[in-house]
Amino acid sequence: MGFLQEFKAFAMKGNVVDMAVGVIIGGAFGKIVTSLVNDVIMPPIGYLTGGVDFKDLKWVIREAVEATDTTAALAEVSLKYGAFIQQVIDFLIIALSVFIMVKLVNKLSNLRKKEEEAAPEPAPAPEPTKEELLLTEIRDLLKQQK
Repeated sequence: MGFLQEFKAFAMKGNVVDMAVGVIIGGAFGKIVTSLVNDVIMPPIGYLTGGVDFKDLKWVIREAVEATDTTAALAEVSLKYGAFIQQVIDFLIIALSVFIMVKLVNKLSNLRKKEEEAAPEPAPAPEPTKEELLLTEIRDLLKQQK
């Protein structure tokens, strides 16, 4: 089997395609959650904390220095803990959503198993009649004669 054919067989397996769909939907879901946190959740929290925008919260280690004739410009060095808080909230919302989805899928799976267990077993095949047994023996004998 050639390399391209092997790759095509690998790429078309059900698990790979399912995983690709999951990654694409997960990326879109991440954008929705980020918008939810940045545009819906954080503004009221900022309002309750006195108009603080969490994206701007930082601890400045060294102030920025502008360039002069004798010195080069130095960028500000800071720890942006407000952005980190927003990312933590994003993560918690995504983790909670995934947890709820897994619980729902498990419930549906358990319901399906219970339905399968509750379904009556099919009736066993009836015993062959005497005529069918006799015809089977005759067929087997004819095969042996050939």
